[in-house]
Amino acid sequence: FSPYYAGYVARVPDGDVVETLRSQVDATMALARSLAEEKGGHRYAPGKWSIREVLGHMADTERIMAYRALRVARGDATPLPGFDENLYVENARFDDRTLSSLADDLAIARQSTIALLAPLGDDELGRVGSANGAPITARALAWIIAGHERHHLAILRERYL
Repeated sequence: FSPYYAGYVARVPDGDVVETLRSQVDATMALARSLAEEKGGHRYAPGKWSIREVLGHMADTERIMAYRALRVARGDATPLPGFDENLYVENARFDDRTLSSLADDLAIARQSTIALLAPLGDDELGRVGSANGAPITARALAWIIAGHERHHLAILRERYL
């Protein structure tokens, strides 16, 4: 995987990454559901995403990374483009939604990711594709998904709550 993702991967404990993904659902939902709705628009600094936007970004990114993992695991070597997360947030209207609906969306995205990754074997997980101009395996994408969530939960705890 690209060195860009090393920080995300480093946040994930050794072991079965699918089990890590499963265990994250409860912790993430507990945090998201503990937030008062009126706090959803909070930004820790001008120009930063709101709590709603962070949750929406997490779901969007999970879907994109899972789609990449699907393509790579199935042997599709077509290079996959990058994406501009700021553009996605700007155009998603996350602040028009409730925290509860965004938490539900994130949980649904995670369940879909788990359903995709859980049955994959070493051959599929080890396949190499290309995303954002760099080689990447389906296995690395699973770790990136888990690490990306850990990254944003840490930001929520440290800067927003």
